[in-house]
Amino acid sequence: MTAIVRNQATIERVVRRERNLFRVATAVAVGFGAIGIGLIYGPIAWLALMSISVRPLTGKPGPFTLDWYQKLFGDLRWLDPLGTSLGVATIVCVLCMITATAVGRTLPHIGRSGAWLLLIFLIVLFVPGVMLGVDFIMYYRLFLGIRTGLWSLVLGNFVWAFPFALLSVLVVSTRFDIRLLEVAADLGASKWRRFRDVEMPLLMPGIMSAGFFGFLLSFNELPRSIYLRGGITTLPLFQWAEASSHSTMVPLIYALSTLITLASLALTVFALRLLFRREKQA
Repeated sequence: MTAIVRNQATIERVVRRERNLFRVATAVAVGFGAIGIGLIYGPIAWLALMSISVRPLTGKPGPFTLDWYQKLFGDLRWLDPLGTSLGVATIVCVLCMITATAVGRTLPHIGRSGAWLLLIFLIVLFVPGVMLGVDFIMYYRLFLGIRTGLWSLVLGNFVWAFPFALLSVLVVSTRFDIRLLEVAADLGASKWRRFRDVEMPLLMPGIMSAGFFGFLLSFNELPRSIYLRGGITTLPLFQWAEASSHSTMVPLIYALSTLITLASLALTVFALRLLFRREKQA
């Protein structure tokens, strides 16, 4: 009887110790998570506060005003760069959706060659943006004979965004059951019907993610665009030039950056909700 009591006491001590360790681990995880969230969203909150502060260049919030937003919409020099960024990002979005779908649905079915090709596609992510921009301008101008401008900018942004788009498609294409296409073929469906009616609906979350990554990464691209833009000015280039020139528009950059950030967050939330809804329907 005494041995049983001792065993129960030992078990209770072990359970109590495990619970305490779990609580400590949970507290540490929550603490690190809070720090991470602060590091990510702290600058965004600070930027928003500066955009409604009377003296934003001091770095201290308050007193608060909306004058900078009124002046921003009174000085519309940023509209042309915004239109250029939207146009380039839209083209890159479409290119990423098409090419990532074509490559992403093929790689899982070609064995080891697919793994090597994937590695080749992903290597570009580890090359510094400035170095890649210099390489691009030398290659495009001297070898391909492409003049820097809209299409060099589109190609540079596409090369940067494509690996992310490809990974988005691969997430769903690697789970695709090829037997569904075989069944559709047995029922007499053509290759196009098989892709349109069977494969594409199941790959659509990945395809939409590919377009989403292509659009946002291109829209916010700066390092490579510096070398490839020619005479074109995108919104990130406009903001960078105005901020570095110490012009009178510097305070307006806070307001413009806040609006762009809020629009990007809203687009992200909308895209994620749409993707999750399609996942449930699938």
